[in-house]
Amino acid sequence: MPKMKTISGAKKRFKLTGTGKIKRKHAFKSHILTKKSTKQKRNLTYWGTVDKADMSNVKAMLNI
Repeated sequence: MPKMKTISGAKKRFKLTGTGKIKRKHAFKSHILTKKSTKQKRNLTYWGTVDKADMSNVKAMLNI
């Protein structure tokens, strides 16, 4: 049986916290920023957590 490979796009996008949650970055923060308000851009800066519904898919991509 070959090794299970981690999906390389997932390992660049997600990080595991100490309590086992998975951190993710917010979308819509890379370009076309002039029409977005300062408040919106500031709130997109911080890390979010992966929703419970998506947790199993992300864990499968990361081989956790």
